Amino acid sequence: MADSTAGVYAKLVGARLRGQMSYRASFVLQCVANALGQLTELAIILVLFNRVSALGGFSVNEVVLMYALAGTAFGIADLVASQLDELPTYIRTGTFDVLLLRPLGTLAQMMASDLQLRKLGRIVAGVVALVYALGHNEIAWSPFTAVLIVVAPLSGAVIFSAIWVLANAVCFWVVDGQELANAVTYGSNAFTSYPATVYDTWLRRFFAFVIPGAFVAYYPSLALLDRPDPLGGPAFLSWISPLVALAAAVVAGLVWRTAVRHYRGTGS
Repeated sequence: MADSTAGVYAKLVGARLRGQMSYRASFVLQCVANALGQLTELAIILVLFNRVSALGGFSVNEVVLMYALAGTAFGIADLVASQLDELPTYIRTGTFDVLLLRPLGTLAQMMASDLQLRKLGRIVAGVVALVYALGHNEIAWSPFTAVLIVVAPLSGAVIFSAIWVLANAVCFWVVDGQELANAVTYGSNAFTSYPATVYDTWLRRFFAFVIPGAFVAYYPSLALLDRPDPLGGPAFLSWISPLVALAAAVVAGLVWRTAVRHYRGTGS
């Protein structure tokens, strides 16, 4: 049963991807546009360092490392989970009722509904920045940090995806809650691109632990740089991003199931 369900999902995704690849020149241009959009955020960071020598106690190359981890993670999540932004429309128009009639999970159906391959450009830009940052920082190389370089962006992508699910699940109760959802999802991306040390205490605590954005890039960067946390956090926080990602995914899944069970349709 699980194999057949996975096969159906694979066919749905494959059909979407084949359709987008029909116009390859347009696809390439869209990928480049997304990459440039991602690199614009990096340009803002570099402009800041024209005025200051350090940001929150971190040098320009160290901040680029955090930006690269966060940008790569967000790019993956944007590709996989941003389709959830359409949930309010699905609810208002009654389209979500159709998903309930299919013998497939509603969350996976939403995520597979409109995959946009052009968003690969964001991921490529993040990876390029990551390669640069690794070459321009004194990385504490070891088998553990080598694995962390791969695992951290993937864990960050899971965390961002879980945030997307949680934020948009609110729309089952508040149909016009999209602005709130966007503030949480895209706000988390902005938060993770900079050191947590630059934020006020209340904002840092909210985006670091209520919404675990600090585990996307800040703490993994400390591990890669072999630096103690300037905020006084214990050293083990730098290594537990996969566990935080797993916990976030479990919570997001439970909240989504609860929201769907309480969904009563549009009444139309």
